[in-house]
Amino acid sequence: MNLKELKSAVSAIESQYRTEFQEISDFIFNHPELGGEEHISSRYLAEVLAGHGFKVSFPYEDLETAFIAEYGDENGSSIAFLAEYDALPGYNTPSGKGHACGHNWIAATMCGCAIVLSKIKHNFKGKIFLIGTPAEETFGAKVNMEKKGAFDNIDVIFQAHLENETIIDSAALAMSEIQFEFTGKAAHAASYPEEGINALDAVQLTFMGINSLRQHVKPDVRMHGIITEGGVATNIIPDRGVCQITVRSKDRDYLKYVESRVIDCARGAALITGAKLEYKYLGNTFDDLINIPLLMDMMKNNLREVGINKFLSKEEAQPPGSTDLGNVSYNCPTLYVEVDLEADKPFKVHEEEALRYVNSEYAYKKMTQVINAMAFTALELYTDPVKIELVKREHKEIISNKG
Repeated sequence: MNLKELKSAVSAIESQYRTEFQEISDFIFNHPELGGEEHISSRYLAEVLAGHGFKVSFPYEDLETAFIAEYGDENGSSIAFLAEYDALPGYNTPSGKGHACGHNWIAATMCGCAIVLSKIKHNFKGKIFLIGTPAEETFGAKVNMEKKGAFDNIDVIFQAHLENETIIDSAALAMSEIQFEFTGKAAHAASYPEEGINALDAVQLTFMGINSLRQHVKPDVRMHGIITEGGVATNIIPDRGVCQITVRSKDRDYLKYVESRVIDCARGAALITGAKLEYKYLGNTFDDLINIPLLMDMMKNNLREVGINKFLSKEEAQPPGSTDLGNVSYNCPTLYVEVDLEADKPFKVHEEEALRYVNSEYAYKKMTQVINAMAFTALELYTDPVKIELVKREHKEIISNKG
């Protein structure tokens, strides 16, 4: 079969299994689990893929809710689709949890891509992977999986996300979170204040230092934080103060510089107050996202082929957040696409209203379009080893230039 015939076969198979893919989305949506706790969701997805003939490694290493499913041979390219399936807390649902970021849709759509391709695998060489990646919203298990080698033998990685616009050159800010703990000395605030060392003052001075720093960093930098401990009674000098600061930048190297300045703010606060400082990083540090021009061009053409024609650049879009996929993109050529839901109202992830849309007919339509477009793009790579090598060369050059 030539490429045109293979694409026609993909569309026919997607139509055949469409109801099953929608059922995957529905199941994950109705079993929301927080990051690292996705026991029902991960096992369900692993069993679905095993039922379609995939060899499944579950769990992956010591990550209880991660898995790798593979189908195919070693004689060609290896392409992976990454599924996410962790939910968020704080919603008006029976469990208080919900998929307001649409990870139920991501899981179903990425499974759909892998399953559809597996049905025509006899027409091309290579291996299809569906990799289950937990805890994107929290500690970012992709970072742990990357360090353990989960992506080392993958040639290209695909993932899509529902949004309020379609963006091919998606951006993500590098991010780290630091906790600062100040230890002072308690004393009676009225009778013996001179004998106390105020740890809350150290926390407040840290925030003041960070606010002064904002003027002297690049415009893309974001610094935001909370105070988690600041005393227990107003008549006692606080002997313990704790704050958490998140720092973001569009470049991971510049992020390291800003981190050092933020840490210096805390050190200065400790010096001014006399408090003792200890600090630690919370969770994983996320990298910015590397985009590959050739992959983006291929994907844009295939999205147009399935009826998605309106695109925004990352400069026109809302400011980006952060994702553990950035770390993966440094390791392996990655295509991450944000897809306009085209709903009857603006779609904003993480809001309560998003729960009305991520498992709706709007989402199902986008699922069909994205499965087809991503499978088309993967087929172009599977059937043309030269394109794979060009993609890998572009990736290597981009990483080298960043260094």
